[in-house]
Amino acid sequence: MKKIISIIGLLIFYSLTCYKIYIDNKPMEIYKTNIDNQIDAENIGYLKIEKINLSQPLYKKESIHNNVEENITILEESIMPTEKESIVFLAAHSGTGPIAYFEKLKDLALGDTIELKYKNNIYVYKVINIWEEPKTGYIHVNKNKNNQLILTTCSPENDNNQLVINSIQEKNTS
Repeated sequence: MKKIISIIGLLIFYSLTCYKIYIDNKPMEIYKTNIDNQIDAENIGYLKIEKINLSQPLYKKESIHNNVEENITILEESIMPTEKESIVFLAAHSGTGPIAYFEKLKDLALGDTIELKYKNNIYVYKVINIWEEPKTGYIHVNKNKNNQLILTTCSPENDNNQLVINSIQEKNTS
């Protein structure tokens, strides 16, 4: 009889402990859902490059998620594609790891296409120039009358350089 009472006591203790752990973790799920909803609200589109199997969301310039340590980043100097003579600058890590979104950027060639979805419009760009230049905090680009999309990351060949991909808008599909 003592053995049965001990087993019942252990089962009750075990059940209460499991319940407590479940209840304590419940608010974390709610918190995570709120964070996910906030991220979704700050998502303004995506960058898609089929040739290198890339499709990643983009976040508002002022979002805390718009940073290279987490995502592809829209640089502050960008003039978004809804504006006349736009020039969008996007930067991301290359190399290896889960945030190396531009790891295969070096595989792009002249004439390749890049898709940018922004505010429910899809903008298609064609690569017109690829070069490397020293990392100085600036990208030297000749602005032209066409809407442009500039992608940049660290050079795969030289740690002191950055790889720059210049593309111009071919079409806009609303």
